[in-house]
Amino acid sequence: MKVTVVGAGGNVGSTVVDVLAQRDICKEIVAVDIEKKDGDKTFYPSKGRGLDQWESAPVNLFDTRINGTVDYADTAGSDVCVITAGVPRRPGMSRDDLLEINANIVGDVSKKLAEHSPETIIIVVSNPLDVMVQVAKESSGLPYERVMGMAGILDTARFRAFIASELDVSPKDIQALLMGGHGDTMVPLPRFTTLAGMPITHFIDEDRLQEIVDRAKKGGGEIVGLMGTSAWYAPGAAAAQMVEAILLDQNRIFPVCAHIDGEYGIDDLYIGVPVKLGTGGVKEVIEVALNEEEQDLLNESAKAVRSTLDEFRELMNK
Repeated sequence: MKVTVVGAGGNVGSTVVDVLAQRDICKEIVAVDIEKKDGDKTFYPSKGRGLDQWESAPVNLFDTRINGTVDYADTAGSDVCVITAGVPRRPGMSRDDLLEINANIVGDVSKKLAEHSPETIIIVVSNPLDVMVQVAKESSGLPYERVMGMAGILDTARFRAFIASELDVSPKDIQALLMGGHGDTMVPLPRFTTLAGMPITHFIDEDRLQEIVDRAKKGGGEIVGLMGTSAWYAPGAAAAQMVEAILLDQNRIFPVCAHIDGEYGIDDLYIGVPVKLGTGGVKEVIEVALNEEEQDLLNESAKAVRSTLDEFRELMNK
């Protein structure tokens, strides 16, 4: 099996490559990125990182070949492609600037990947996530079930990690569900959060749990505030977990940015929902019974995602 990671010269992309290689679940990983110019010198980050990672194979004991490249022809026949390419929002850059730049990058990348691997599955990590997944779908022409975004697994992981710290327990024993758009409008669902099968409300009072929920919503911003740049270990590991579920046909139930059309009363939108993930991509969108408050929060999140999408379409049609 073959996996392509685009943006592999960056921190998130190289983390996806490293995690997948050490799990040793595919034959080859193609690490793609653009060349970098510095005066009269040209550098190839994906080739350099890919070589460095492959040289770690004898130490970390994996057989997965890692091949760095700038040529999309090398991605041909990929079973899964992960897109981490894009730019972060910089000082002085407007929201529209970020939308336009990353949409052009993700659109171009998605088209090239689909041309060389028409049967592939695309996982988008680039931000703003919910809109970029729609861009990847439209640019690639692939079916809805084979284009998705990584957000819910990361957001849920942060929530679970914070609870584990709060209770001094293993994060392995915590299960949680978050839905909606990626960012401040995400919808944590404490009612579905458990510790070893027991409701989390048995261990944490409502006020403290809400504080943890709020921290999870702003988890990305907290990392940026501490490091001056966005996270990469957790996002990279989350994307790799999705790849593993697909390649090994694990039928894992994960919250991902998937297309829904009628589920949860929401029409034709990419948004975070629980799905069954395995061979072929999204096998099923799972509808859980939300109460009125939870449904209202999800509707508000969907409204925010659709507003950003409409804003993007107006921007690109100017």
